[in-house]
Amino acid sequence: MERPHNTRQPHPVSSRRPHPERTSPAARPGPAAPNRGRLLATALAALACLSVQAIPAAAAGTDDVVSRGVTIPAFYTPPASLPSVNGALVRSEPLPLALSLPGLDGPLPGTATRLMYRSTDSNGQPVAVTGAYIEPSAAWKGGGPRPLVAVAPGTMGQGDQCAASMGLEHPITLNGQTVSVGYEDLAIYRLLAAGTAVVVTDYVGLGATDRLHTYVNRLDGGHALLDAVRAARALTGASITSASPVGLFGYSQGGGASASAAELQPSYAPDITLAGTYSGAPPANLTEVIKGIDGSALAGALGWSLNGFLQSDPDLRAIADAHLNAAGKAALNDLSTMCVGDAILGYAFKKSTSWTTDGESVSDLVASTPALQATLDNQRIGNLKPTSPVRLATGIQDDIVPHAQARQLAVDWCRKGANITYDAINLPNLGDGLLLNHLTPLLTDQSDALSWLTDRLSGKPAGSNCWTMPLQP
Repeated sequence: MERPHNTRQPHPVSSRRPHPERTSPAARPGPAAPNRGRLLATALAALACLSVQAIPAAAAGTDDVVSRGVTIPAFYTPPASLPSVNGALVRSEPLPLALSLPGLDGPLPGTATRLMYRSTDSNGQPVAVTGAYIEPSAAWKGGGPRPLVAVAPGTMGQGDQCAASMGLEHPITLNGQTVSVGYEDLAIYRLLAAGTAVVVTDYVGLGATDRLHTYVNRLDGGHALLDAVRAARALTGASITSASPVGLFGYSQGGGASASAAELQPSYAPDITLAGTYSGAPPANLTEVIKGIDGSALAGALGWSLNGFLQSDPDLRAIADAHLNAAGKAALNDLSTMCVGDAILGYAFKKSTSWTTDGESVSDLVASTPALQATLDNQRIGNLKPTSPVRLATGIQDDIVPHAQARQLAVDWCRKGANITYDAINLPNLGDGLLLNHLTPLLTDQSDALSWLTDRLSGKPAGSNCWTMPLQP
């Protein structure tokens, strides 16, 4: 398929988005906070234990898209027109998988295919989404046909080089301009080792070079995840069929996407029968979540949220232009090509009061601006009822994606009569704003999450524990 001329959407604030190569880490505003380096070093050390490698970017051609020194393969540039059916494949190609964990032989246990497929965005328009399907080498021992799990990645960033499908090939990209870590590879490995086929979505605009990633947009995320299931089913040579049980799996941003997909499925994808959904630390109420991330180690995520919603709703740009000062507009521009590691290095513990013309926080601005409040209200997860079992887990000390709003999602669903397994993860407070209260449950709860989902894929019924909600934190 011929690759069209490469174009990018205008920058959501300044109306012109500069080429990513013009944005360098040295240009990021503000000195690093004292413990930002320690936070990033901890993350990199954890990934080093997985025996992953930092792989240099390939040389760029004149027509290639380059984001912070990383050449984005031509595969990720969408064509001028898309298929008419959601989930239809636009293109596919073999995807080399990276090395695996210590003590385990070879690469991730399967054969991967890079995907581009059609979805529908929050404005009802067709959009190209990328991702990957992995056919496992291991046999499925759970009985019945081989199942499929659609993985919704946690926060990766907003630069195209951060896409989870690229993380399967290059688990760490570390080139002096960007730090991208494919940390979802661990959960994917465990699913493949159990004989479960896996499809991973990159979400709208992450990887695909025609637009910015619409971070934590519930419709974009839920649609992209459900359409990834359809795309996997359409792939020639896959062992899964329409009879294969389907599960959804996600934590943090991924927990929000899987939760959204679970409640959207009856209306958006009635052709998909869900066996079960795992939603960990879901950002269900963004009004509360922005309070948690503002001034935290992940403060950069606030910029990704603003960028995404300004792109989805251009009518909000006038508000942004009026209330963001030069530093705020520069930060949003800078963050638009960053991955998580970059944002921690450049914006950890940054307060949004330094981004606004009158020194008010983004939360205060939202509260005083009906259009912004309406936008966030429209993103609320929990207004619809999932018709399949959901396991919702949240760390009671989580202050980045606040525990209380995640718990409220379980309450909202329980009141609608949904089949909900709620797990409050009780861990000590490991430090406010440091990401540890948010990240630790990702690891400590993963085995239980995978076990619960595997039981659903094996046909075992799930019993709701909604009756325990008054007793659980």
